[in-house]
Amino acid sequence: MTDPVRPPFDPELAAALSVINENVPPSLTPDMIPAVRRQRAEALPGRVPADLTLGGAFTEEPHTAPGPEGAPEVPLIAWRPTGVPSPTGVLYWIHGGGMVLGTHRGEEIPLLLEYARELGAALVSVDYRLAPENPHPAPVEDCYAGLVWVTENAEKLGVDPDRVVVGGASAGGGLAAATALLARDRGGPRPVGQLLLYPMLDDRNDTVSAHQMAGVGLWDRVSNQTGWGALLGEAAGGPDVPPYAAPARAEDLSGLPPAFLDVGSAETFRDEVVEFASRLWRAGGSAELHVWPGGFHGFDGFAPQAALSRSAAAQRLPWLRRVMGT
Repeated sequence: MTDPVRPPFDPELAAALSVINENVPPSLTPDMIPAVRRQRAEALPGRVPADLTLGGAFTEEPHTAPGPEGAPEVPLIAWRPTGVPSPTGVLYWIHGGGMVLGTHRGEEIPLLLEYARELGAALVSVDYRLAPENPHPAPVEDCYAGLVWVTENAEKLGVDPDRVVVGGASAGGGLAAATALLARDRGGPRPVGQLLLYPMLDDRNDTVSAHQMAGVGLWDRVSNQTGWGALLGEAAGGPDVPPYAAPARAEDLSGLPPAFLDVGSAETFRDEVVEFASRLWRAGGSAELHVWPGGFHGFDGFAPQAALSRSAAAQRLPWLRRVMGT
C-alpha cells in the first residue's frame, strides 16, 4: 500500500520535526495521556521561567472566577503592563493541549507576553478543567465563566471591557471559538476579536488533511480521535455534537467577532480551519486567514527560530493592533 499524497514539510521545519518526533510522536492514544501529563509537568520548569514579569514589565496576579453552577472555581492569571495607564486592552487566552493536556501558565505564555508588551495590553490566562475527567461542557463553560469574570472585573484588573480579544491555540483555539459562540448566544460579553491559532474545530476528523497527515507530523488523526473522544465520548463524530463543543458544527456563524486564523498546510486541522474561515465570510463576518506552506501542527511553538515560524508570529501583532485599537 502506498503512502497518501501529502503536502511537503518546509525543509527547515522538517529537520526540526525529525528531532521533535524522537520525544513527541505523531500519535497520542488514550493510554498515553497520564504519562504525557507527567512528562510535561516535569519538563515545564525548564521551559517556562519562574519569573514571567519580563523583568518587571508586568505584574502577575492569580485570581479565581466563580465556576459554572455546581462546579469548582476557575483559576486565572492576569499579567498587567506596569507604567501603562488604565484601562488597557486585554488578550484572554485559552491554552492548548488537545483537550487533555496543558496549563494556564505553560509554554505559550512567554511569547504572548511579548505580544502584550508590544501592544501595551494585559494578558489573562484561564485554567479550564481537562477531559476525559471533565468532558464537555466543562472546559468551555470554565472558559466562558472566566471571560464573564474578566469583563465584570475590568476596573479591578485595569482593563477595558470593550477591548477584549479571546484567543487560543490548538484545542484552546477551538475553545476560544466556542466561547465566542456562547457569548453571542447568551447575550454575554462581546469580544472585539478572536485569535484562533491552528484551532481544533471539528470532531468529525474526516477531512482530506486529516487523512493526509495520519501517522506523520504532530497531532495526527489518531491524536485527534483521542482528544475528541476524551471530550465527547461515544458522541464524537456523531449527529448530535453541539457547536459549543465543536464550533465547526455551528449552523450560524453570523454576528461573531472578527477572527484571525492561521494553520499549517501540512497538518490535520488545515481543511477545517480554511472551511471555518470561508463560512465566516459567507455569513458576512470578518476573518483573516493564513495557511503557512509546509507548517506542521504547532510549528511556531516547537521551532520558534525557523523562518516560517518567525513570519507566522509577526502577522498576529498587526491584526491585534487593529482590533484592540492600540
